[in-house]
Amino acid sequence: MKQFYKILCLTAIVVLPAISSRAQQGQSFTLEQCIEYAIKNSVNMQNAIIDQEIAKSKVRETVGIGLPQINANANATDNVKLPRFFSRYVVAQQFNPSLNVPGLSPNDVVAGQNFFQLTNSLMGTVSANQMIFNGSYIVGLQASNAFKELTIKSTNQTREQTIVQVIKAFYASLINRERLTLFETNIARVDSLLKNTSALNANGFAESIDVDRVQVSLNNLVTEKSKFERLQKLSIDLLKFQMNYPMDDPLEISGSIADLNIDHLLLDDYLKDWDMKSRPDYQVLEVNQKLQKLNIKNKYFSALPVLSANATLGYSKQATSFSNLFSQSKQFQETPFGTGPNKLYQFSSYGFTLNVPLFSGLQHHYQLQQEKLKLQKVDNSFRMLKSSIDLEIKQATTSFQNNIQSLEYQKKNMGLADKVAKVTKIKYQQGVGSNIEVVDAESSLKEAQLNYYNALYEALVAKTDLDKAFGKILPMYSK
Repeated sequence: MKQFYKILCLTAIVVLPAISSRAQQGQSFTLEQCIEYAIKNSVNMQNAIIDQEIAKSKVRETVGIGLPQINANANATDNVKLPRFFSRYVVAQQFNPSLNVPGLSPNDVVAGQNFFQLTNSLMGTVSANQMIFNGSYIVGLQASNAFKELTIKSTNQTREQTIVQVIKAFYASLINRERLTLFETNIARVDSLLKNTSALNANGFAESIDVDRVQVSLNNLVTEKSKFERLQKLSIDLLKFQMNYPMDDPLEISGSIADLNIDHLLLDDYLKDWDMKSRPDYQVLEVNQKLQKLNIKNKYFSALPVLSANATLGYSKQATSFSNLFSQSKQFQETPFGTGPNKLYQFSSYGFTLNVPLFSGLQHHYQLQQEKLKLQKVDNSFRMLKSSIDLEIKQATTSFQNNIQSLEYQKKNMGLADKVAKVTKIKYQQGVGSNIEVVDAESSLKEAQLNYYNALYEALVAKTDLDKAFGKILPMYSK
């Protein structure tokens, strides 16, 4: 037992720090993993999936309308005071020969008790109704399936929006992280320059103002690095928000900008097989058009006759007291016509119902006219969407081309600025250059690096917008 406790303690000493370290560092996500997490956990995606389940239930509900409708009903009544019935005096005497009211003529109206009804009654029925033909029901089945299709297309549209938002937030976090690494490199280089300049100043080969210039440059880099650290935290929070990831939990992203490859010939490939129907928003509008056509069809079918079959089976009983309604005894009860057994009596019926609409005050005509006008609005939306997509493609294409060109030039500028900074530093160390040239070169390099990373982010965003404009997002990131 002591040996077991030793092993347990040793395991805790080794394993727990590792687990704690991983917990502090947080999970590491690639872009694909971020997208997968967002699709599973995004509130918009969860609601879209719920809408799909609602649509499935709606289809089953519509199907159920065409199945037999069976209902059961039971009623027990104690008529404390029965209503009077009104009849001529001569008719009342036929049901009650002992009735004798002096002074009344045969045609005078009298109010008497209902001799056919006892004060207490019990009735139970089971009724069934089966629809045989209903044009609106047929169209309703088609519309419910179309509605289910609409929720699927809407889910795809929501999925595309979620993916685009996650991609842009991920790229921002990735580039800011690379910039922080670059800041550390620049700080180390300027700090080394500061030490060399301070040494030269101590030996009388550099002025104190040269040391101050480099110190100012170093202070600026440290300050900007602190700002970027806060911006990086904010960009991670934005990524968490897009993923619906817990804000208080740590999150790290994996990947490098060296892995990012933007194909300059991408646009040519997209233009070859471009089809507007590949866009989710176009597909959603297509289903809306289909639904509106079904609405018009339903209005036509609602003017057709409706045929249904019905059947009823029931039991009834009456008694002079309420307690006798539930008695199972075979004793006889008193009735106006003598005595009868105290039991339930069965009754049944079946038949068909045909409902033929003849005239509805022109309501049907104007309802049909409204649905046709709504279809015209959908057709107008198609024309507007096509124009909007054409404009979006042109904007995305122009932005992609401009940002790719800017990225190429900024990359060259960053290489040149780095080369100038190195040469200037060597010249200064050899005593043939000035400290001002070194500080200016470092400043130009920092600006060139900033411009390059800005251009890289803009190019990645432009590429994402181009993918969305040509309907390529879902095929690229769907499993």
